[in-house]
Amino acid sequence: MPELVGLALPAGPGFVDALLRVWDDGDVAAPLPVDVPEPHLRTLLEVVGPDRLVTPDGTTVLPARDEHRRDHEGRVRDGDAVVVATSGTTGRPRAVVHTHQGVEWAAYATATALGVAPDVRWLACLPLHHVGGLSVLTRALSSGAGLEVVARADPETLATAVRNGCTHVSLVPTLLGRIDPSPWRRILLGGSAPPLDRPDNTVATYGCTETFGGVVYDGLALNGVSVRTATPPGTHWSVPAPIELRTPSLGRADRDGAPLAGADGWYRAGDIGVVDPDTGRLDVTGRADDVVVTGGENVWPQPVERVLAGVPGVAEVAVVGRDDPEWGQRVVAVVVPTPGRIPTLEDLRAAVRAELPAACAPRELDLRDSLPRTALGKIERYRLRAPSDRPTAPPGAPST
Repeated sequence: MPELVGLALPAGPGFVDALLRVWDDGDVAAPLPVDVPEPHLRTLLEVVGPDRLVTPDGTTVLPARDEHRRDHEGRVRDGDAVVVATSGTTGRPRAVVHTHQGVEWAAYATATALGVAPDVRWLACLPLHHVGGLSVLTRALSSGAGLEVVARADPETLATAVRNGCTHVSLVPTLLGRIDPSPWRRILLGGSAPPLDRPDNTVATYGCTETFGGVVYDGLALNGVSVRTATPPGTHWSVPAPIELRTPSLGRADRDGAPLAGADGWYRAGDIGVVDPDTGRLDVTGRADDVVVTGGENVWPQPVERVLAGVPGVAEVAVVGRDDPEWGQRVVAVVVPTPGRIPTLEDLRAAVRAELPAACAPRELDLRDSLPRTALGKIERYRLRAPSDRPTAPPGAPST
């Protein structure tokens, strides 16, 4: 029976060597972060449940935290490759078991979509304990492409990598505006909504930990992948509904042994979107649990955030819902202002009402110094649903 080996190692060639040793021994790898607070690491160890933990200081045998999971459905099996924890954007993370077959298929699908060339060289610069970074490493290993692994993504590191011959990279959208993208042959963007004016050499990807990364590129499903929305009967296709995916890269189960897909093979991703019946193109609206229901109207954060991002004085913005005695929930704009200029609630409401239905206009402005994000750039909205201590524009804007 294979063991699950936690790899809490810095990104670099040493991580790659350790991963390959785990696989050569017939075991399963669980990439884990380094230099994180002890409480967070304890949570991850409880969720992932490795048998051994490899760190730069050596290997430690860990006690079994959950005998039921170890001895029954939740144990790892022959053919399993990795256990990856989700980013936990809605709270406690979960862990997903992926097989070698699924990981290799994901690499093949990406290579097919982007084109195969003998000089392809990937830069892995995103955290390897997230699927966004790990999938770069595994696709290079599976396809025989060149690979460079670095510990962090910053403009200087990316510039050096492209001078060293790297041609392909996966990035979070927030980094795209800080680099010169033109030397790269392909830049995959995932983790959060890409900018509308992105360069032609970028590819907007959609996927999740459960699908081992992106399986929809620029709105279209990769070969072998199917995408649909769970639109209620009688509802027009343009009304956002839960997104469902069917893909050979779907994980085998979660760490407790529960299957990810339903009996029909479809996995509900937790996001909301629409699929154009004529083109098959997917447009992701946001996460299902991010929808703000205000006065009986559904408000999805992303369209509102796109409008608010263009308001003078807005450096960063996130839209969330907070309980409201009159509206059920009220739309709240959480804003990081630009230096020397702070937008008003009236500015934000006017901009939104000029482009979107009136219900989308925020009723509260919450000013912050920064927005909480995961390592892959996703906004942790659950941490924004409580007001900050900083003085803000009070709720109670004029009714729509």
